[in-house]
Amino acid sequence: MRSNTHCIFAGLLLWVIGAVLAGPTLAAGGAHIVDDSEVETPGTCHVELWVADFVPGDGYGNVAPACTTLKMPWLEIGAAYAHYWDQTIAAPLVGPQMKINFQPASAGVGFGLALTAGLNVRTGDLGLASLIGLVTIPVTEKFRINVNGGWSYLRSDHPTAFFWGGQVEVDVGWDVTLMMEAFGRQPGVIGNQIGLRYTPAAHPRFDFDLLAGTTYDTVNTKFFTLGVTVRF
Repeated sequence: MRSNTHCIFAGLLLWVIGAVLAGPTLAAGGAHIVDDSEVETPGTCHVELWVADFVPGDGYGNVAPACTTLKMPWLEIGAAYAHYWDQTIAAPLVGPQMKINFQPASAGVGFGLALTAGLNVRTGDLGLASLIGLVTIPVTEKFRINVNGGWSYLRSDHPTAFFWGGQVEVDVGWDVTLMMEAFGRQPGVIGNQIGLRYTPAAHPRFDFDLLAGTTYDTVNTKFFTLGVTVRF
């Protein structure tokens, strides 16, 4: 059961594609489980790098580049490479990631759609895929709510399931954003995560994430994540 929980949670993590809001520090994506509705700034690319460590020792590393062009400012196209050192996958997964923004959060409420897939490099099997609806509610300039829900596929005991997630983000000052989120895959796993993102005002092209969370199943699994996002 422990390794299956890790597989489910790792799949949830790989769904996340970097999204940058117009504000310099309010931005979901990266190593967060729950994503916002916004695409990368048009004409900008980014590369996200993070490492997640599960207690007592499994984990994975992730590299995810993505871009949004000026000609299609509503579309973000990217890819992800994740290498797992766990009991279930223990192999690299590679696949495309795409996000479509139907309405920006600046219009009042943001709506988007995220599509992802990952293939096991060693076997060629489909390891995961998802189609997730994204909603962002900007309550104030310093506080917003993100809600996710949709279909997910994971090569596990429950290959097809419903994914849900909710997140609050608060700009606490000093170029720091506080994030708290809860998520689940039913039937499967429920978890939560809390973290800080530092986006230095002098260098807003960089994000630094420090996160800690827990998944709840027959075995409660703690995990810690360090992440960096670079935009260019």
